[in-house]
Amino acid sequence: MKIFSRLYRQVMMWAVHRHAPVYLSLNSFAESIFWPVPVDVMLAPMALSKPERAWHYAGLATLFSVLGAAFGYLLGYALWEPVVQPFIATMGYEGKMAIARQWFDEWGIWVIFIASFTPIPYKVFTVTAGLLQMAFLPFLLISLVGRGLRFFLVAGLMVWGGVRMEAKLIRYIDILGWLCLAAAVAAYLLLRN
Repeated sequence: MKIFSRLYRQVMMWAVHRHAPVYLSLNSFAESIFWPVPVDVMLAPMALSKPERAWHYAGLATLFSVLGAAFGYLLGYALWEPVVQPFIATMGYEGKMAIARQWFDEWGIWVIFIASFTPIPYKVFTVTAGLLQMAFLPFLLISLVGRGLRFFLVAGLMVWGGVRMEAKLIRYIDILGWLCLAAAVAAYLLLRN
């Protein structure tokens, strides 16, 4: 089934759209709070389609992701009980929040760096940092470093790999897509227990 190759072609069309930087910025902001679609899904094809703008796109993704993280922090800090907790329950994230709290207890501020750089759901950690009243300035600085490293790495890989990387990606996109989906389902099943 060629689902992922069709999705890739659609994302590439969005990536060259004249409003693509706005869509990337909105996605980056929302992904740090509640949105499930990773920023990389839009950033990578945008950097690939316009390598001369790749660093600009990575900068936009970083800036708006950190702004979204600050907003998520404030939601956790000020609006936990009336707004966030019911939303977390509706989304089924209670278990993830418990894991996030445990990780904060074990690793402190470094958990923000890990969550901001890896595919771990960053939104859970931004809200939890506010809920636990973590120091705001270190939270912002670690978020900026982690998100910046991640997005500039993605942009750099696209610039470096260029057309060769795109050809390989297109060739293996469906296999990679199904493998990622299987990994996400396995991670979900492991984390929900």
